[in-house]
Amino acid sequence: MGSRKNKIHGGPLVIHAHYIAAAHTYLALGAFFSALFLGCVLHYKNIVKNGVAGYPEEWFPSVSATIGDWFPERNIFQILIAITSGPRFALVFLQYFITRSTNSILPGCVFFAGIVRTLACGGWAYITSNDNHDVHDVLMILYILCNLPWMLGSIACTPLNHTQARRRRFFMSIVPMIYFFIQHKVHRIPGAYTRYSFFEWVLIILDVMFDSVAESDFRQANLQVGRAHGIALILTYVILAYIFWSIFTSLIPTIFYFSVWELAISGPELALLATLSPVLLGIAPLHAWASTLKGRVVLHILSLIGIGAYALHKPLHRLYAVTFANSCDLTFHLVMGLGLILSSLSKHANHSNNPVWPIVNEETGGWNKTGLALAVLAIYELSSRTTRSPEKDDNKKNTKEKIAKLAGTNQSLPWLTSSLALGSLLFSLHYLISDASTVITWSWTGYENGKPRGPLPNVHGSLTLIAQAVGILLPTFLHPQALLTHPAWFAYGTANAIVMYQYRNWIGYVGGLNLAVFLMSLLPPVLQQAAAAGKVGRTYFTAFFVVIILDLASIWTVAYAFVPGGIYLRERTDIVLLSQILLLSPAFRWRSSSTQSSYVTLNLRASYTQSTRLILALLSISSLLITLYRWPLVGPRPYKAGTRIFNAGIWTVHFGIDNVGRDSQRRMRDLIRRLDVVGLLETDLQRVVYGNRDLTRVITEDLGYYVDIGPGPNSHTWGAALLSKFPIINSTHHLLPSPNGELAPAIEAVLEVYGTEVTVVVAHNGQEQDPLDRELQSRELARIMARSYPQPVVFLGYVVTKPLAREPAPYDILISGGRVYDIDNQDWDRWCEYIFYRGLYRTSYARLSRGIVTDTELQIGQFVLPKHGHGVTNETEAARTLRAWKEVLPPDHVC
Repeated sequence: MGSRKNKIHGGPLVIHAHYIAAAHTYLALGAFFSALFLGCVLHYKNIVKNGVAGYPEEWFPSVSATIGDWFPERNIFQILIAITSGPRFALVFLQYFITRSTNSILPGCVFFAGIVRTLACGGWAYITSNDNHDVHDVLMILYILCNLPWMLGSIACTPLNHTQARRRRFFMSIVPMIYFFIQHKVHRIPGAYTRYSFFEWVLIILDVMFDSVAESDFRQANLQVGRAHGIALILTYVILAYIFWSIFTSLIPTIFYFSVWELAISGPELALLATLSPVLLGIAPLHAWASTLKGRVVLHILSLIGIGAYALHKPLHRLYAVTFANSCDLTFHLVMGLGLILSSLSKHANHSNNPVWPIVNEETGGWNKTGLALAVLAIYELSSRTTRSPEKDDNKKNTKEKIAKLAGTNQSLPWLTSSLALGSLLFSLHYLISDASTVITWSWTGYENGKPRGPLPNVHGSLTLIAQAVGILLPTFLHPQALLTHPAWFAYGTANAIVMYQYRNWIGYVGGLNLAVFLMSLLPPVLQQAAAAGKVGRTYFTAFFVVIILDLASIWTVAYAFVPGGIYLRERTDIVLLSQILLLSPAFRWRSSSTQSSYVTLNLRASYTQSTRLILALLSISSLLITLYRWPLVGPRPYKAGTRIFNAGIWTVHFGIDNVGRDSQRRMRDLIRRLDVVGLLETDLQRVVYGNRDLTRVITEDLGYYVDIGPGPNSHTWGAALLSKFPIINSTHHLLPSPNGELAPAIEAVLEVYGTEVTVVVAHNGQEQDPLDRELQSRELARIMARSYPQPVVFLGYVVTKPLAREPAPYDILISGGRVYDIDNQDWDRWCEYIFYRGLYRTSYARLSRGIVTDTELQIGQFVLPKHGHGVTNETEAARTLRAWKEVLPPDHVC
């Protein structure tokens, strides 16, 4: 009878506890992140606004405003959080079931705190700040207070040491959150609530993950363990790799400050040799110590000096700190693709500046303190790991044996060729894809018929990040990974490098995207080969020596006039690119397939692989969300719309580095915010020496401009850019004749200004050391301006000439040959920058002091268009130079 009953009703229903914990994790995170996504897309400026400030000072939404103020995110969140309550209560009961004891009342107290905590969570989730602010806050405070007995009691009851360590990390995030809340609530500092909100979200995520680590406790009850530990481990390495890339990529821009002021090799360039510090790993005791957990932790801590360098006021002191940090950081050669993607993503989100670089601080867009806090959390997580289990020791032993076998059996892989490939790969990643917009600038050619011919950096940069993610994903899908070292894959990468170099616009950019996939996919096999080659000190020393040589070569393609022997690399980006590809070739299998067996695939555990894929997906989605967030809701508008008046300016901005070695984008933005048309010179920063930055990003996104970023890094100029509040109908990039000196860029653009086509020419001539260059360049610029006669023209340029100087000086060539007028021929105190015009009424002219932004001034001219369909009625010198007091002018004419 009993047997018949079992047949009818079946056995007991068994649900593995890890499903409950996983359901809680995914439902809770889904609830919060769906609200965050919808809130940012639909009501962004509303959910970042608070009682102290709004956008742009506050830009990160609070949890309360995100989940409770707006439809539909509020409703979707509440539905998902209601479903989450079941697994959450189940976790509390299971925790009590595992830890209950007749000898202690502590498990019962923890159980009670867990129930009250869960009810309080439901209270502040469903009673929002808009419903009743006081009740919402009381329930939130009750929830936080209940966290203390719940979490401390759980730690005390948990028998597993590694679970205790993981749970203690939760409390690390509370300290900065309280600090920034006081800064916001008590001191009422704009922007403090953004930082508080950031750590509030971190606390929520850690809170969810804290409950999910109950899976580890359930192992004692013969239940399953989930993936929380794998995600935590990968996140730790991602953050540490991000710090590595941030410190590594900050060294050359920090050095460059001194080089640009001297326009020559000035001595601090020797700091670049700090990247050769891996040679110390050739000392056996030091190598053994650096390989231990303690050694790695100490080196990580020392490397944080490079992140904290932002607080030093003198550029030389910052250079010392970054140099030392590089020496420490490179001795454990932590190079991960995920860290590079996170670095690129942080730049994409922060106007192309890495937010933890020493060249930025709180005033110039830095998030240095936040970066330090995350790094400290990651190092703490690393240091709190317990001794490996026997199973992990066996896995590590097997891995070492595989590496030793690879080193011993594959005679085609000596340490020298492995180090050459590694050095080339590190340089290529830094040179081409450490910023999402670098490969875009290689393909950019301007506008045609009112539309850009190719991708825009702030719009399409996310595609580069996705391509990088795809490259990292390939090794996790391809088995064996030896497919990535097949000569066919090398041919694929070479072909795309040629496409990127040879073609422009979308075709060239697609080549760059595929090259990004290729380079990122090589990280695992190249690092494996370097490890298998042995000779750690000499391998990594040689690799970074290759990096230094390629760094200098890439700089000298443009800066050839300022270094001995640089003329041999003038405009030879092709040599640099070819060298990169050739040096990568040893990483590929050029012998018969019989050698394939000696290539061993070293795989992470499945949980780590899945965690990596999850993090890559989150990074890719984040890049798209950043693009949507930056997407302008309203197009550019003139400063004095409808008046037929526009202001134009020219400024040589000295590579975006101010007089004290900080990024100058925000100070530039504040000075030019009233200008409609701006020519910026010395702006091509998409090289390692400048930090692979986009100098126009802050201005265009905060003020709203159409932008032509000018000739790219493969054109070998110092750069020219055009910003316009008016639509750019067409634009053409020119490389002016430069037989001897540096290459001179120019942008010729046709703007639609109040319905009238106006040609704007932005140009940077060569230096006075090359008079023939300047003469030829001036004649070409004059030709460009004269061919549009009698249409209106505005010339904004760096000319290097005295006012009224006769031929062959550039001034007379441009005025006479270009059929234009000087904006003020009585201003004798000029040398570099000039504004010329034709077919417009000039109503004002000014030169603004540079302050500390750069070593040049901003020159401004105000113009009035003639009535539509008419020209200027009187172009005599008396009419053009007629002066009046600003008090007698109409209000529209006052800047």
